Amino acid sequence: MNYATLKTELLCLGAKAKTKRHLRKTGAGPAGGSYFVLPNRSLVQIPVVGHFVQNSPFSIIEDSDVLYLFKNSEKVCEIQGVPTPQFYGINTSDGIPMWKIALIHGVDCLATTVDQTCIHWRHNLQCDFCGIELSLKHHRTITRKSPEKLIEVIQAARAENRANHITLTIGTQAGEDRGANILSKTTRRIKEEIDIPIHAQAEPADEIYLGKLKDSGVDTLGIHIETTDPDIFKKVCPGKAMLDFEYYEKIWGHAVDIFGKNQVSSFVIVGLGESDESILNGAKWMASIGVIPFVVPLRPIPETPLENAIPPSPERMIYLYEEVGKILKENNLNPNKNKAGCVRCKGCSSVDEFVIGY
Repeated sequence: MNYATLKTELLCLGAKAKTKRHLRKTGAGPAGGSYFVLPNRSLVQIPVVGHFVQNSPFSIIEDSDVLYLFKNSEKVCEIQGVPTPQFYGINTSDGIPMWKIALIHGVDCLATTVDQTCIHWRHNLQCDFCGIELSLKHHRTITRKSPEKLIEVIQAARAENRANHITLTIGTQAGEDRGANILSKTTRRIKEEIDIPIHAQAEPADEIYLGKLKDSGVDTLGIHIETTDPDIFKKVCPGKAMLDFEYYEKIWGHAVDIFGKNQVSSFVIVGLGESDESILNGAKWMASIGVIPFVVPLRPIPETPLENAIPPSPERMIYLYEEVGKILKENNLNPNKNKAGCVRCKGCSSVDEFVIGY
């Protein structure tokens, strides 16, 4: 069985399933999915909610406490569900449910949005696919996660062996640092207490702030352009598009110099209306700088302008992953050497599965 193909099909099509696992229904990234492990030990975040899932040929059925994946009523394989962490049922010392502070992504990545607000939402310039402030609207999180609260949650998660690396994201903040100062202060405080690899994600800021992130203890950095089609960038990401591609290129270059090879990445979302050519040219562009293009299929989030969009087909994604895999190999980039965050987790993308030769 080709598990790279199977994983990609599941990322694009989802599966009909009854699951009691804690679902991340909104937020700034892929939502509406639950994590499962395929027989080859490949992790996949399978969409189990959303309008497109109802048309999926896949279903997950439980029989005698064993989960099976079916396709068009034919059994494909047994899969393992990633268990809900016990600390989700615990409150912090000041009474906040720990799941509102941080969530487990994949098997052992603890992820949080340190500040759930985004300046682009204040000016109606938010990205069309993003639901970061919807999490606040539906009371699924709190606005600001203090380092002290995060340390409590990290310690509880590590007691279950569920936090071996961390992802810290942030909504774009006012000011030239765009949120890097908050991430730096948070990282520094965490690392004073806990030795753990940390991945940070933020809108690109000047080189001085990249240095602050590195000095605070950030190990890997995500500077996400989302799409490499300039027209779609302006249409779908109007706030982020106030920074042009030349600026992204400059900041990516500084970031690679500061954080090192294989430690800088950018999300590339497929399904926003772009061509395959623009994606592959963009992947070549990023890889030539030393940035890992973390290619993911669009995950439509309810209550966003793209809530009714259809994710790209598995066939399209397989072709793109094969080509991006070649690009990474040609530029001597290896996602397996990434120290923390989304590239290390691998649950939302098949990029790693299609890099041949490492």
